[in-house]
Amino acid sequence: MFNYFVTGGAGFIGSNLCDFLLSKGHKVTSFDNYSTGNKRFLDLAKEFKNFTDIRGDILDFDNLVESMSGHDFIIHLAANADVRFGTQDTSRDLNANTIGTYNVLEAMRLNDIKNIAFSSTGSVYGDQEIIPITEDCSFPIQTSFYGASKLAGESLIEAFVTGFDFKALIFRFVSILGQRYSHGHVFDFYKKLKNDSSRLEILGNGKQKKSYLHVHDCCEAIYAAIENGTDSIDIYNLGTNEYVEVLESAKVISNYLSLTPKIIVQKGERGWIGDNPFIFLDTKKINSVGWAPSHSIESGILKTLIWLEENEWIFNERD
Repeated sequence: MFNYFVTGGAGFIGSNLCDFLLSKGHKVTSFDNYSTGNKRFLDLAKEFKNFTDIRGDILDFDNLVESMSGHDFIIHLAANADVRFGTQDTSRDLNANTIGTYNVLEAMRLNDIKNIAFSSTGSVYGDQEIIPITEDCSFPIQTSFYGASKLAGESLIEAFVTGFDFKALIFRFVSILGQRYSHGHVFDFYKKLKNDSSRLEILGNGKQKKSYLHVHDCCEAIYAAIENGTDSIDIYNLGTNEYVEVLESAKVISNYLSLTPKIIVQKGERGWIGDNPFIFLDTKKINSVGWAPSHSIESGILKTLIWLEENEWIFNERD
């Protein structure tokens, strides 16, 4: 049994992972500054006696070091996860994702904690010509501050693995769907259609191809990799073996809501600076440890919509 310390534990993925780890009998501490996390997301976790909730920021180094004491496995999820606004504040990704990751690693060193799992992103692959993308592909020029900051975080982890005998798991995610989802295209489309069911404006030309993974499958994949163990460092793509065009996803959402909005697209293949027109990751490596997703992309979209319908308070929280 591990004593897990989860940064960003009150967030979308973090809170689901806390629930999952607690259900497996582990001790779990959530460490979150609640900038995007939500206390309601931890209601289930708080029913477990092995759960601790700490309000803290990974940029507050002294508090981080003190709070981390006594744990033996760090799952580092805390980050700025919205790619779209990187050019509006060029320091945000650097501080939250790169400097924050360094702080987590240095706090581990000071506490003599050797194990870390890190949420990176498929965005580090930039624009690739060979699809699906494998973990060992050649890296192109970075196209977003978010991707660049996460890749810098990966590099810092690799240096700590070499320098201080850490053991690390790095997960490069596609976009995640499911309960407690609070930003992304399903959230945005649902909100737009609730405000005006006659039209739906899509960023980019709608032909962007994306792969999505349900959050429960994401948690199971992370746990499968942890259970499989690592000698030093392992990098895993997390995704499904399918992808969908944004226009098709909009159709699934509209059909579920029994709406026929006018679809308004923009020129260009990117919705924003740094938007990768085709994200589809090769997942053979994570499949090799016995994991496979149980949700299709369409199932993930529909389950996300059902949760949003039942929890419309989330829109007021994000306004």
